[in-house]
Amino acid sequence: MEVISTPQKVDKFKILFDMEKIIVNVSWCEKNYGASLGDNVPGAVVLTAKTLEQLQKAVPETLRYHVEGMLEDGDEVPGWLAAGDYEFEYKLDTAALLQSCGRYATLAAISRATGMNERQLSHYANGTKKPRQLQRKRIVEGLHKIGRELMAVM
Repeated sequence: MEVISTPQKVDKFKILFDMEKIIVNVSWCEKNYGASLGDNVPGAVVLTAKTLEQLQKAVPETLRYHVEGMLEDGDEVPGWLAAGDYEFEYKLDTAALLQSCGRYATLAAISRATGMNERQLSHYANGTKKPRQLQRKRIVEGLHKIGRELMAVM
């Protein structure tokens, strides 16, 4: 175990664990990703993008713009938010998760890895049906299985 001895390192260590976490709820909305920011961000912050990568790039910029507007309007803004002492945690619904994996694995491959019906997965991926929690867990485990198998390739 490494001991942190300099004040500068202690401050960096402390900052890492004191940052506020902003939950970014990501959904698949027909042909776009949609996101809303968690309840710890005052006001409503909602955005869309064609790809998950574009969405993840737009979230920090959108939040900065939102905070600037709140400050200009004289609204109350938590200190951590005004100072930028936060990090994002992305939570994808099942449709967004399956859509984001489309570049790496087909629904047929996910079907084989999960033992789930491909047509049912298609309904989940398109957002026409919502899986029960157990089904979502099977999907995530199947994606992890595919990832492990890909990592094992030499």
